[in-house]
Amino acid sequence: MIICVVGMPGSGKGEVVRIFSKYGVPHVSMGDVVREEADKRGIPRTPDGMNKVSIQLRQELGDNAVAKLTVPRVKELLKKHGTVIIDGVRSLGEIQTFRNAFPEEEIIIIAVHSSPKKRFERLKTRGRSDDPKTWEDFEVRDQKELRFGIGNVMALADYMVVNENHIDDYKKEIERLARKLGLAKH
Repeated sequence: MIICVVGMPGSGKGEVVRIFSKYGVPHVSMGDVVREEADKRGIPRTPDGMNKVSIQLRQELGDNAVAKLTVPRVKELLKKHGTVIIDGVRSLGEIQTFRNAFPEEEIIIIAVHSSPKKRFERLKTRGRSDDPKTWEDFEVRDQKELRFGIGNVMALADYMVVNENHIDDYKKEIERLARKLGLAKH
């Protein structure tokens, strides 16, 4: 089984990964793939740098470049564990890349939703170099994400988790989902 976690930046995808990982499910971050490519190319991990790398990758490998670079990692982890989480999926084309690469696997899409205000507050405190520092930068980043097609993936998700309230409530919801997917014992 391949579990694709999708959501806007700061929505809480990382918490889904953390909780599922404690049940022995390994994960591949598509964002990490882009950051590693930036490092290889000597491009700084800034919002502009990440955008530049994403554009270069798409020019070199096509629209689903990051998904294509992710496939070998997923393949290796599936052999060892049987289930893998992929976070950072942004487009239906990327989902199709995974379906084509793994036709025998069930692919589950989990969408994480959180309001822009909540997400911006989280991103301000996260401390990653490519996170937006101002509301204007945040809005620009959101528009880029939406142009990638992230909303289309969220609309077709098998499960939707809303992350607006206390972290404990959110964690309980993710735990319920882990049990429903058979990752955690009931």
